[in-house]
Amino acid sequence: MGASLGEDAYSIPVLAWIYHKYVPHVNITLHRVNSSFNPTSPIYLESLGILGSVPAAWLILTLLVLLIYLLTRCCDRKPRPSRSISALKVTLAIVSVLCCAAVGLGLYGNDDLHNGVSQLLQEGRQIDVQVQKIRNQTENIERQLRQQATHQLTQLRDIFDEPVANTTALKMCMHLLEFATDNNTAAASAAADIRNPLNGIYLAPTINIAEKIEQIRWPATMAILSVLLVLCVVLLVGVARHNRCALIAFSVCGLLAVIASYVMASVYIASTVALGDLCAAPDKFVEDQASNELTKEILRYYTTCERARANPFTQRLREAKGAIENMRSTLNSLKKPATDLFPRKSLEPKFSSLLNQVNEGDLLITALTSSVDCRTLHTHYLRGARALCNVGLLGLTLMLLSSVLAGFLLTILVWVDSHTWIYIRKKKDYHQVNDNDPYLPPPAASQAIAARTLQRSQGDGCDMRPPDHHRGGGAGNAAHMSHLRGHTLGRLPSHHHEPLSGPNNGKYATLSKQCKTLESSDYY
Repeated sequence: MGASLGEDAYSIPVLAWIYHKYVPHVNITLHRVNSSFNPTSPIYLESLGILGSVPAAWLILTLLVLLIYLLTRCCDRKPRPSRSISALKVTLAIVSVLCCAAVGLGLYGNDDLHNGVSQLLQEGRQIDVQVQKIRNQTENIERQLRQQATHQLTQLRDIFDEPVANTTALKMCMHLLEFATDNNTAAASAAADIRNPLNGIYLAPTINIAEKIEQIRWPATMAILSVLLVLCVVLLVGVARHNRCALIAFSVCGLLAVIASYVMASVYIASTVALGDLCAAPDKFVEDQASNELTKEILRYYTTCERARANPFTQRLREAKGAIENMRSTLNSLKKPATDLFPRKSLEPKFSSLLNQVNEGDLLITALTSSVDCRTLHTHYLRGARALCNVGLLGLTLMLLSSVLAGFLLTILVWVDSHTWIYIRKKKDYHQVNDNDPYLPPPAASQAIAARTLQRSQGDGCDMRPPDHHRGGGAGNAAHMSHLRGHTLGRLPSHHHEPLSGPNNGKYATLSKQCKTLESSDYY
């Protein structure tokens, strides 16, 4: 490649070279195929589809392993020590943070890809404007020469058709007029020849479609990655608060996130390799997509802009420029004899107007010469190619890495999370009791009840000694129990214990079962 007239020549990015050279392009029979970017070739599209099926196959294997694992663990209720659950929670927290970092990498790559595509479309629109400008200039030249100048030349011919005495001078004037007409036609034809190869170049419709697609793709990708971030945050909150519901919700949504990550990875790997193939030889793709009227010589002139390569429009521009100069010279030579031959026709203003039309055509051709120079179009082409192949390809690569890492980390999170939440039990709800509840005994009475129950369990109900010994110690026990009963409801304190009439010596009925005696005072 020769030296460039504009900016530095296009060089293949490292990533594009790696994807194009080292990523295998194989068909369904695993035979290598041509790696040149060709979206119209079924074989090339088949190779991209096989590359995209690799993450899809890994997704199927991952889901199968998770299914087997969940089936083996769904009925496991074996209690685990708190230490093992704490280790799982720490693992979940660390992997969640790493997953957030992977998703953040995807957000950064998505922004780079958006910037690269946006700049490419902007430069493409500038190229379309420049091509449209060249078409407009050639149309103006044709209009100036074919319509206005030709009309005035026709008027001169009509005047020269009138009979005159000097036929020799008339023949000379007719010859000069014919020569001027031929030069006018030659200049207009040269302008048309420059415009004809550019008639099929209309980039605006394609750019508009690409802009609409990008307006949908960019926010949609941002939304999907943001949802993945929210899921990671939900998991972190569930781990921090020991929330069983949050962990269960992540187990369900995490599977969907794993599927979404690997589906995006399938799309990204095919898109990345295709873009790498395109960036390995963008000029070749442009040549293949060009119309038949636009020759490869013209395209190579603008895509390379080499000093050694001549402008393909130079010949036609020189012809138009020479025709205009000849026409101007011819009209100046024709002006005097025609005015002398037809003094009453006022030919002076007609010649002046015709020369003005020729001069305007000359200015338009000069401007066209500047417009068809390769430097302007090559600059826009080079900026667009660099934006897509440097910035855009890097962003797409980051998105590919992000989706693969996020899918792998989310798989680990789903696995560990499913292993964690089954050991987290719901906390039992305990009813808070008010100590001042009037239906509960006061603390002192509760202590008295406990003491009396203990005494009875050690005394009458469980004492297996002879009756005499039992009665011998009854005095001390009776005094102690009388003191305790004095603190119960319905009994007044007294130091003199007189026997009362009635059954059981005035006591309420008691219930005894297995060495434990319950009196009526125990219920108050």
